[in-house]
Amino acid sequence: MSGWQMLFYKEVLRFWKVGFQTVAAPVITAILYMLIFGHVLEDSQKVYGQVSYTAFLLPGLVMMSVLQNAFANSSSSLIQSKIMGNLVFLLLTPLSHRAWFVAYVGSSVVRGLAVGAGVMLATWWYAQPSLVAPLWILAFAFMGAALLGALGVIAGLWAEKFDQMAAFQNFIIMPMTFLSGVFYSIHSLPGVWQRVSHLNPFFYMIDGFRYGFFGVSDVSPWISLGVVGLAACAVSAVAVHLLRTGYKIRN
Repeated sequence: MSGWQMLFYKEVLRFWKVGFQTVAAPVITAILYMLIFGHVLEDSQKVYGQVSYTAFLLPGLVMMSVLQNAFANSSSSLIQSKIMGNLVFLLLTPLSHRAWFVAYVGSSVVRGLAVGAGVMLATWWYAQPSLVAPLWILAFAFMGAALLGALGVIAGLWAEKFDQMAAFQNFIIMPMTFLSGVFYSIHSLPGVWQRVSHLNPFFYMIDGFRYGFFGVSDVSPWISLGVVGLAACAVSAVAVHLLRTGYKIRN
């Protein structure tokens, strides 16, 4: 194995060894969301005029799980390594900053997609949505996981203790996820909140992902692809720059 492959393998093994916590627990949480919201709102809600609420909810829960776990993987790995003091040992290796980025973001993508696949398999029997455009599903799942993995790298480098990481997740990641249309179509919102939702890049990830299931969405999937692509490039560029400069790595 080359250097980045070994680091990638280490990061995948890190979360897989505690798979019940890192993979199974988020799947169980998503199942509970599906059962509760699906039971309460199934008979009273029709989305896009034809899609049942449980079928509409499934892609949102899958993508929410992908995003949250991709972010948690890279951010938790970096903050734990910094606090325990073993991150400095990576500096002794001949790995470039690009190798760090590929390994941390790549392992985040693996965890995010693993959790998303688990949620889909576990809840498919309940919602049974269609698959109109599978390539859109794969594209937005991969790009969303990569974007949040890169954002997790930034958060992990910035945070100096677990409290700061918890604040980043609770006050930025969680609100942006829940306000992105996971549980509702933004067309049900008042006009001002619809415009606010269009400023949230998480909305475009989930809306584009949902298009792959139903062939309909709140905005064009091409617009969503462009927004998510630009956001991923911008966040990745910042993450690579911080790794290149060694931002807070040696502290």
